[in-house]
Amino acid sequence: MNAWVLAYDGCDPPGERLREALCTLGNGYFATRGAAPEAAAGADHYPGTYVAGVYNRLVSRVADREVENEDLVNVPNWLPLTIRPEGGEWLDLQAQELLGYRQELDLRRGVLTRLARVRYPDGRVIGVTQRRFVSMDDPHLAGLETTVVPENWSGTLEVRSALDGQVTNAGVERYRALDGRHLVPVETGQAGDDTVWLLVETRTSRVRIAQAARTRVVQDGQPLSVGRRTMQEPGLVAQHLVLDVREGEQVTIEKVVGLFTSKDRAIAEAGDAARGRVARLPDGFDRLLERHVLAWDQLWRRCHLDLGGDGDPEVARTLNLHVFHLLQTVSEHTIDLDVGVPARGLHGEAYRGHIFWDELFIFPFLNLRFPELTRALLQYRFRRLPEARQAARAAGYEGAMYPWQSGSDGREETQRLHLNPKSGRWLPDRSHRQRHVNIAVAYNVWQYYQVTGDLAFLEAYGAEVLLEIARFWASIATYDHALDRYEIRGVMGPDEYHDGYPGRDTPGLDNNAYTNVMAAWVLWRALETLELLPDHRRTELTERLELWQEEVDRWDEASRKLRVCFHDGDIISQFEGYGDLEELDWEGLRRRHGNIRRLDRILEAEGDSTNRYKASKQADVLMLFYLLSAEELRGLLERLGYQLAPEAIPRNVDYYLERTSHGSTLSGVVNAWVLARSDRPRAWRFFTEALASDLHDVQGGTTAEGIHLGAMAGTVDLAQRCYTGLETREDVLWLNPSLPEELDGLDFDVRYRGNWGINLHLTPDRLRVRVPVSCATPVRIGVKGEVVELTPGSTREFPS
Repeated sequence: MNAWVLAYDGCDPPGERLREALCTLGNGYFATRGAAPEAAAGADHYPGTYVAGVYNRLVSRVADREVENEDLVNVPNWLPLTIRPEGGEWLDLQAQELLGYRQELDLRRGVLTRLARVRYPDGRVIGVTQRRFVSMDDPHLAGLETTVVPENWSGTLEVRSALDGQVTNAGVERYRALDGRHLVPVETGQAGDDTVWLLVETRTSRVRIAQAARTRVVQDGQPLSVGRRTMQEPGLVAQHLVLDVREGEQVTIEKVVGLFTSKDRAIAEAGDAARGRVARLPDGFDRLLERHVLAWDQLWRRCHLDLGGDGDPEVARTLNLHVFHLLQTVSEHTIDLDVGVPARGLHGEAYRGHIFWDELFIFPFLNLRFPELTRALLQYRFRRLPEARQAARAAGYEGAMYPWQSGSDGREETQRLHLNPKSGRWLPDRSHRQRHVNIAVAYNVWQYYQVTGDLAFLEAYGAEVLLEIARFWASIATYDHALDRYEIRGVMGPDEYHDGYPGRDTPGLDNNAYTNVMAAWVLWRALETLELLPDHRRTELTERLELWQEEVDRWDEASRKLRVCFHDGDIISQFEGYGDLEELDWEGLRRRHGNIRRLDRILEAEGDSTNRYKASKQADVLMLFYLLSAEELRGLLERLGYQLAPEAIPRNVDYYLERTSHGSTLSGVVNAWVLARSDRPRAWRFFTEALASDLHDVQGGTTAEGIHLGAMAGTVDLAQRCYTGLETREDVLWLNPSLPEELDGLDFDVRYRGNWGINLHLTPDRLRVRVPVSCATPVRIGVKGEVVELTPGSTREFPS
């Protein structure tokens, strides 16, 4: 198996949508699903192109009420290109006899190749080879090359190349009751002989999207003169080409597309920019592809993750695939944009392209490879701080309360109704009560600082975000005099199965352990942040925020007195009252339903509710062991006045794993992490399950609607940080290796505190750290409690 190629043999109509998601090509500015250029949206195919940050809001009528949703917009499809021999039908792999088919995604080069041979009813055979890229060199360019060989005939070949702005958002079946008509046609036209262009506008956000396509025919490296006819209608422009072909002689159609929006910088108008970019191209497809491949080569130099030896090639390929899709969603071309990281990438319409807490799993990889990119993505949260403040005030709190789902402007985008496809019922959606997203934002700010030491960012942006989130947690926490504890009520934890108590009308849960412990962590870090700031900046910020010592003292008190509940001795209760819930008949449910990952939907369809049971969709309490080392967690609990013995940690892990349905792709990532040192065989099983979650669509259809970017990045981070024990705290790069037996080794470079190229080489018995000569400063390395300072050009080995 080639660790750099994802290949499919044969045409598989039911599986095409999954292939299209996994074969998406992108560059951090826009991405296009891997649909066949001749395919239209339907049961088997869904072409889709998505531009980072381009959203539109529409109102639909559902269940006798008006529902407002903001969606990442499916912009015009630039792919359409099809062929036919004169007198034949347009290419359709399900209509013509298919003699051979193969599709290859080259991860190293970012190129999707498609090979097909078809026979028409009259016996004519055509061989087709297509190559496609979305330029990682120029974020506004994409290319499609189609090489045609008439294998047993000569005559006339017809080509149709189009830009289709008549598309809608219809890629997720359960959303189809909602209005998906986001685009309004504005104008179409022709520029010169070989270029057509299209301009559309989103219906309410008024973003203009322009595309220009240059289509040329080449034979033996020389342009061919062909007959052309341009057809235009609202939202659609196409060129019809006619050319003579000879038996056995190949001809190549090159389609190069420029894409701009009115949100782009340094342009006067999107249409002019798209036409101008294509018109000024001095090069053909091959030269543009060459520069694209060079850009990918540079990315892989920075992002390589070598598993060493003769390890499992499937693991290596899947890790490469996951890095590939991460870099296609966010890249250097994202830095200048005002965008967050959509949970499903730029690969489909699931979750409507919204930003959740998945950055928690994504940023660790970026921090150690592309800290400038993390910095830019954190700015997305900073710019929406005013909206988060307003949300807190509207809910009766102080500080900043970020939304569970965020889109263009930072308001809460979580729907108030959701459809259970198993029962067909629209149900109240309370997931906006997952206030723990604020923990993720604060954690990401702090971890970025720990890796980079970027005090300038903390001074200008990060500290204000962190302090306002701390203010929110201190505000939502109420003091119970009888318990001498602060409590947080009416929230939801990461589990998502529990949104209230059985028999209680008031929504939400009380004293969710993950929320309370991490809220204490945020308050503690906020206090530390105030100490880190230079005196003048601390004075400026506290004056502007009207943050006086009395309030800071309350933060310190709350950080020591937030309530954590326990049951069955030393089991951390997921929330207050968890221990009183009923046990679930897991085996009975599995016998009746098989796959019970979406247990909430199954029980609701049976007239029951997960609120009654000790059952979790994904890690909740276990998130504490994922985000914090055992040492850090015990220290935090001790600060809160609780003791957690080392032997209690595996008991907690086992307790909750036995009661989790793993209905989220993130579940395997967290479980693999928390078991990595206590139960390596089981940890490896969870790791491989997490690797397979999208590649094999373990959730049964969800990946076709968009990849799960948090899980993809999380698997890479398992190799990067979990297996090396990598932590960044106390101005030290800490390492505590625990290499799985299934891996022969690990080798990769990281960037720490401005020093690029620090190499970590891990084998079953040795850890080697090399600091290159180019590093600007010495690096403090901590291994199993010992801290050493490595100077530029030095290497040190440690037993692992």
